Amino acid sequence: MLTLADIGTPIALTATLASVTTLLLLLIGTPIGWWLARTRVRWREPIAALVAMPLVLPPTVIGFYLLILLGPNGPGGALASLWGARTLAFSFWGLVIGSIFYSLPFMVQPLRVAFEGIDDDMLEAAATLGAGKWQTFFRVVARGSASGFITGLILTFAHTVGEFGVVLMIGGNIPGATRVVSTQLYDHVEAIEYPAAHRLAALLLLSSFAVLLWVYRRRPHGTSPLAATPDGVPRA
Repeated sequence: MLTLADIGTPIALTATLASVTTLLLLLIGTPIGWWLARTRVRWREPIAALVAMPLVLPPTVIGFYLLILLGPNGPGGALASLWGARTLAFSFWGLVIGSIFYSLPFMVQPLRVAFEGIDDDMLEAAATLGAGKWQTFFRVVARGSASGFITGLILTFAHTVGEFGVVLMIGGNIPGATRVVSTQLYDHVEAIEYPAAHRLAALLLLSSFAVLLWVYRRRPHGTSPLAATPDGVPRA
């Protein structure tokens, strides 16, 4: 039976990291998804490709460049110096920044698809009735895109929980500071502690299955769970 003694702080740190990342990506990803869905500028798709790059880039590539940016000689080091630190790397907030970059498409893509499904006539009708931009967004857009928001939130949280390459590159494996569940599993395997590794792996396996099962059940018949659909499920 899996106990707190087996995973200790890593599970709490993982949950905190995933929650903070998901909340921040909701704030960051919503305007990006809206812009990608509604703009018609010719460089929209290059921007969309840039946002989606974490889907195909090896996590270590993202982690390497973030390590440079967050290190003492990068912008992250200059920012950290404001409160007396040398670097944002190997810290919880370094993990958050890395997770935001790595999980960005899992929030933006379902939101973009959901926003594309909003009828322009509904927006025009709201404007005709005197609704402001914020009223229109919350009363028309947000309600009509609820499925996309829910899908983005769940996929972002689950994807952040399962991170390994990025968090190991920019966070290391510091107990109580940057050691999350995925790196704890790596530690167990390195130490040939297979019973503990089995328990952690089973936890990640079951949680991943539950997320994908939820997404599958919400998809229209005959489409991939990672395909863009009108109800906001992302497309690979």
